[in-house]
Amino acid sequence: MNTISYKGYAAKIEFDPEDNILFGNIIGIRDTVGFHGESVSELKDAFHEAVDFYLESCEKAGREPNKPFSGKFMVRVDPSLHGKVAAAAVSAGKSLNKWVAETLEQAVHAS
Repeated sequence: MNTISYKGYAAKIEFDPEDNILFGNIIGIRDTVGFHGESVSELKDAFHEAVDFYLESCEKAGREPNKPFSGKFMVRVDPSLHGKVAAAAVSAGKSLNKWVAETLEQAVHAS
């Protein structure tokens, strides 16, 4: 997945071959915010404008904008897997959080 970031917000980028444009949507928030451009430069500018407009619109409406990902999430796994993961972290000399974060980072870059 191709993504770009601005002011803590991330957007998924795609290409529309029919209209010959790049387009994106902000991910990780409940509101829908989209943008597009005919070049990478236009797309980045449109993304920045969309985020800025979203934040300004929320402020004018007197409501809090949806926040991007906080960096915290809970994952439920089988207790035996939890034990194996904890053991792997100890073996690596790392905290469980550090080990999981590094493993997730590797998985994201492998895909």
